[in-house]
Amino acid sequence: MNPPTPNPLQLLEPRSPEALLPQASAWPWLVACAVLIAILAACWVLLRRRESSDPSERLRSAYERARLDLESADPRHPRDAAIHGSLVLRRYLVAATGDPSLYETHEEFIARHDALQMLDAQTRDAAVCGFARFAAFKYAPEPPDADPTGILAEARTLLETLHQRAAP
Repeated sequence: MNPPTPNPLQLLEPRSPEALLPQASAWPWLVACAVLIAILAACWVLLRRRESSDPSERLRSAYERARLDLESADPRHPRDAAIHGSLVLRRYLVAATGDPSLYETHEEFIARHDALQMLDAQTRDAAVCGFARFAAFKYAPEPPDADPTGILAEARTLLETLHQRAAP
């Protein structure tokens, strides 16, 4: 005998909405948490490795980069040579000593009382004079009459002086 067919007009007992939801599995949540923990651990390891870099290696790397930048420069005008030399030296100071001179104007750099405090007075004076000379070439109203290679040679000399004095 066949079971009776349900009457479409017959009222049934109501079902709860929770009974209609599929059963949730814990696996997707576990995988997502594991991936998140792995990403955080990798970031932590990379940051720790970067912080523990040897200061002398950082100084040597900054010096080599600056030296290569100055050697590879081929400016046509004294103003371009002064701009390039000043920029390379300021980048070196940021990388080697943490001095924020790259982000300052020449006037701000000279006016800042703690500029280059990690250097001795003689080296600090040489740097201030060198940067003042570069500023004179960069901001002169008339194009300066000087040899661009001579300006870059001054920048290399100042780089050598700064590197010798900044070495730990």
